[in-house]
Amino acid sequence: MKRNANRLRQLRAFCHAAQSNSISKAAEKLDISQPSVSLQIQALEKELDQLLFERRGPRISLTPAGDTLLELAQPLVEGMDKLPEAFRARMGTVDSGYLDIAAGESTLLYILPEVTKRFCTRFPHVTVRLHNVTGHDGMAKLRADEVDFAVGSMLDVPEDLTYHPIHDYTPTLITAPEHPLASRGDISLEDISPYGMILPPRHLATWRVVELVFQQHNLPYQVQMEAGGWEVIKRYVANNLGVSIVTSICLQGDENLFTYPLCNYFPKRTYGVIVRRGKFLTPQAREFLDAMQPGLADQREPSPHHSLHPARRGDLQVSPFVDAS
Repeated sequence: MKRNANRLRQLRAFCHAAQSNSISKAAEKLDISQPSVSLQIQALEKELDQLLFERRGPRISLTPAGDTLLELAQPLVEGMDKLPEAFRARMGTVDSGYLDIAAGESTLLYILPEVTKRFCTRFPHVTVRLHNVTGHDGMAKLRADEVDFAVGSMLDVPEDLTYHPIHDYTPTLITAPEHPLASRGDISLEDISPYGMILPPRHLATWRVVELVFQQHNLPYQVQMEAGGWEVIKRYVANNLGVSIVTSICLQGDENLFTYPLCNYFPKRTYGVIVRRGKFLTPQAREFLDAMQPGLADQREPSPHHSLHPARRGDLQVSPFVDAS
């Protein structure tokens, strides 16, 4: 029994070090000393007769043997750590615990409020923690197991993550009601080209998608203003300070805006759930996923190398996990 307990501690230390690529971060998360983490990993390496990490100063990286062990050990460690919650759920109760979700601002504003309300009404004693992140920060939280899953949009799916699309939204031109484009019948990219646009910051996906599409049609475009967040962009467009191309996720129908779908030029954007491959889902996470889409928690993982827009994979150099903007 003691040997099994020691092995569990060793595997737990190994998994946390692998997730964070750091002995010190693993020690901090486990609330033990750095030497203790190092000794547990060394004991594991000695028992398995394999080098699990390559050491480069303070940072560490998995060897091929370490990759294999992480794939085997992580579900076991997570399963043991979440055993009490899983047992209560199997007995028909999800009455405590935490649920951590990573999402960008647009997802938090437009997709999650209703499903979160339903979940909290049904499970009032579960604490839901919403992490407002985009891009690399969201990916890092997923890989470090700081969140149960993420909700957002993915243009390309890394091998260690799975993506389950749930919603899709239409790329849409928005202008002020008095703008010259608002009085036209059909609107082409060529019609939009002369007008200054208000777009999210350059490092986010929308700007690069707009740039790619205009370049493919050999048309110039001009960005008149950068603004963070769809609500800010809508307000400035409504004041006739420029036009914008947004995802219909942010359009509620009561805005003082002229809207025109641009499906002929831009691909639809999907939003869904992003989970680390092999992740042990807590009962709380499973219930929330099923509230988003019945049966989602039990869906099989798609095969690796899945890409949402394969044809654009080489063209869009953007962070795989992106928000609406």
